[in-house]
Amino acid sequence: QVQLVESGGGLVQYGGSLRLTCLVSGRDFKSYEIGWFRQAPGKEREFVGAIIWKDLLPYYASAVNGRFTISRDNANNTVDLRMNDLRPEDTAVYYCAAGTLKYWNFGAAGDPNNYNYWGKGTQVTVSS
Repeated sequence: QVQLVESGGGLVQYGGSLRLTCLVSGRDFKSYEIGWFRQAPGKEREFVGAIIWKDLLPYYASAVNGRFTISRDNANNTVDLRMNDLRPEDTAVYYCAAGTLKYWNFGAAGDPNNYNYWGKGTQVTVSS
């Protein structure tokens, strides 16, 4: 069983920064790919970014590329999502998820169906 808990959400002004952390408990943390997704009110859940345990570059959605950075600490079972230059359209509930992807490519990383375990989410609100 794998459990994920997000933290670090809150209210921030336009152009500000936040760091979200996903704490993963359970066995074999390094065997899981970790994805970040978000869901705004009235909208579908959308891919933000994902990271694999190997020394490969993470994938990012175009809407956040260049502003958000994902990193993982395999020793502490955590994955961080650093968000800079935040905009009102980034307002959403942010979720982290764990899965074992057969292939590591952008399409697979961005498909929520490839993730078996999800956290409960943390709210990020960006004021204009």
